[in-house]
Amino acid sequence: MQLVVARIGRAHGIKGEVTVEVRTDEPELRLGPGAVLQTEPASAGPLTIETGRVHSGKLLLRFEGVKDRTAAEALRNTLLIADVDPAELPEDPDEYYDHQLMDLDVVLTDGTPVGRITEISHLPSQDLFIVEREDGTEVMIPFVEEIVTEIDLEAQRAVIDPPPGLIDDRAVIDSTREEES
Repeated sequence: MQLVVARIGRAHGIKGEVTVEVRTDEPELRLGPGAVLQTEPASAGPLTIETGRVHSGKLLLRFEGVKDRTAAEALRNTLLIADVDPAELPEDPDEYYDHQLMDLDVVLTDGTPVGRITEISHLPSQDLFIVEREDGTEVMIPFVEEIVTEIDLEAQRAVIDPPPGLIDDRAVIDSTREEES
């Protein structure tokens, strides 16, 4: 199975290093020196990581054969893809790979069906489940423990406890106005 583990950002310096937007919880495993990664677009790869280091909070990588800023800049926005055994699971039991979450049924805490996860969007602040409802509409569910209360891989479902208005238009509005006389 192939998983996107990073996206190449801008070139850094003049010796072929690039900044990397990490998309894996295990960068030391997936993005270490010697790792061979497929790419999207495929014409940019495969790429073998020569060196990696952290600078000002950003991961910088250098790939074999990429020796200058021009070559590094040509890789900008390329996705890095690792081959992963489908049976492999994250070390932390509260972490999941995207492929484990795709197609899970989403239900409310009372068992009411909401839909099915069709996409996972990775944003800087949090991840979002894109859930397709039975009527074909989509709803976005933040993947935070306050809302996604349980992931049950055996039952193939995600249980959510959404705040009012997240999955429907019926938001509860509290009124503290005094009655007018």
